[in-house]
Amino acid sequence: MKNLKLLNRKYLSIILFFLLIGHSSQSQEPVDIWNIEKNKNTEEIDIIENSKEKSIPQNKIYEMQSKKDDQLKIEEDKTLISKKIKIVGLYDPAENGLNINMWSNSNGDQILNIVKRINKINLSEDASKILDILLLTNTYYPQTNISKEQFLQIKSNWLIKNSNLQLIEAYLLNNQIINESPKLTKFLVNDYLSRSEVEKACEIFSKINESINDEYLLKFKIYCLINDNKKNEAQLLLDLKKELGFKDKFYENKINYLMGYENKPDTTISEKTILDFHLSHRTNPKFNFTPKKNTSEKIWKYLSTSNLLDNLQDIELTDLDKISTIEKATHEKNYTEKELFELYKRFQFSINQLLNIKDSSKMLTAIETRALIYQGILITTKIEDKFQLMYALKNSFKNEGIENAFNQELKKFLKEITPEEIPVNYKAFYEKHVNENKVELTNVKINNKILHQSKLVNYFKDKSSIKNITKDLNDLLKKIKKNKKYFFSKKDIILVEALKSDGIKVSEKYKGLYEINELEMPSDIQVYINNGDMAAAMLRIIEVIGQDELKNIDGDTMYFIISTLNQLDIDPIRNMILLKFFL
Repeated sequence: MKNLKLLNRKYLSIILFFLLIGHSSQSQEPVDIWNIEKNKNTEEIDIIENSKEKSIPQNKIYEMQSKKDDQLKIEEDKTLISKKIKIVGLYDPAENGLNINMWSNSNGDQILNIVKRINKINLSEDASKILDILLLTNTYYPQTNISKEQFLQIKSNWLIKNSNLQLIEAYLLNNQIINESPKLTKFLVNDYLSRSEVEKACEIFSKINESINDEYLLKFKIYCLINDNKKNEAQLLLDLKKELGFKDKFYENKINYLMGYENKPDTTISEKTILDFHLSHRTNPKFNFTPKKNTSEKIWKYLSTSNLLDNLQDIELTDLDKISTIEKATHEKNYTEKELFELYKRFQFSINQLLNIKDSSKMLTAIETRALIYQGILITTKIEDKFQLMYALKNSFKNEGIENAFNQELKKFLKEITPEEIPVNYKAFYEKHVNENKVELTNVKINNKILHQSKLVNYFKDKSSIKNITKDLNDLLKKIKKNKKYFFSKKDIILVEALKSDGIKVSEKYKGLYEINELEMPSDIQVYINNGDMAAAMLRIIEVIGQDELKNIDGDTMYFIISTLNQLDIDPIRNMILLKFFL
């Protein structure tokens, strides 16, 4: 009976449900119809009312509404597409004359090949600046023969190579691409931590709006939560991670101590990662660590910034292995050059050794030889002998792969010598290692007798009215035509062609003043331009500039660089290049 009652109730419920649905649909149907018409088609009703007065045909009204509906659908589709396509970058394309679609026509295979070649070049500051702009401009991803991950990897590798932490942080956080770029994120937080800037490293995690997938970064975040006294949240994350199979005894022991679950510190030291090393230091009140030659650069930096390195005054001069390690650390800027050379001063040499350095060095180790040469530089007064010793000491460091250990001290010695005293055979050495005063763009000297040094150059700094520039250009060309001795240089041609590209008219009378050799443009760059592949063309320009400063590039090369930028209509970058080239 009980089952029968339940069955009857079940059927009764079903019947009542369908009756209610039917009643509801009937009672609401008129309201729904009229509400929809009123809400959605208010404009249509207005049009119909107006059509009675203006005699607009009924089919015309529906045609107008149909077009409107189609337009709304197109706008909605565009909105949906824009939400699906993620644009990653920092700079507005318009700021530098670039285009949001500049990678859209790129072939991934070609891009990867060009980037591979560029990575082998020690780019100049000028080339690096242009590559920064190209890679960090907000654009759509390329679609052909390259994945999103490969494209982001190009950006990450470049940012890591340049190690501009502020730029990396802005790029990652503005775009919220932590999970897409874990390698770059790890580089950023590890670098901050290696500088003993724990707060800066942890601040990154407070600005991340998404769940972190990478195990190392999640471990870092858990530590940062503990460091910020958010232990409950840290424990929850760790428990969730362990539920998914996470096992790391070293890390858990350190975390348990920091959480207060263990009173006795675990004194194990790990160099596996900079986070492990930091935890080793933080959880050991009696922490002591002696770095070796194979100790990673980041740990060396951590030791230096945490004041954990040995005092060089306590180093035994007979411990050459230790001194060798210190030389390497100086090369990596973990000890200062001043500290290293103070150590060199402690070596004791005889007067005979100091007077016959070249012969005496044959009986000494490389470290002792460097100390002897350094002391010789300090006491030598003859300029040519001083240069010979500086040159030998720089080479000695270079041969050991630690040439950066003798940079600032070398410059200091060289600056004490007047240019007139420099021996002819050491001029190149002097120029290479002395800081040259950089000429600012505002200090362009105007010489109206030479076209590319004339007041026309100011147009590329701050564009004047085209009318005035047109008059100035034609007036100067008139003078040049009268001067039979004037040589129309490549720089002059580049300037005139750039102005013409901007719509400035040159009188027919002056068009025969110079000839253009169109064969100077590399064929592959012209193909990229013709195919609308702005990004590939720009990458090739960066490759061409390579390690050269813009002011040192020859006229023929600069001609096709500017011609490329003229055709691509990239004026801001072109103008920057021209100003440096005309100096």
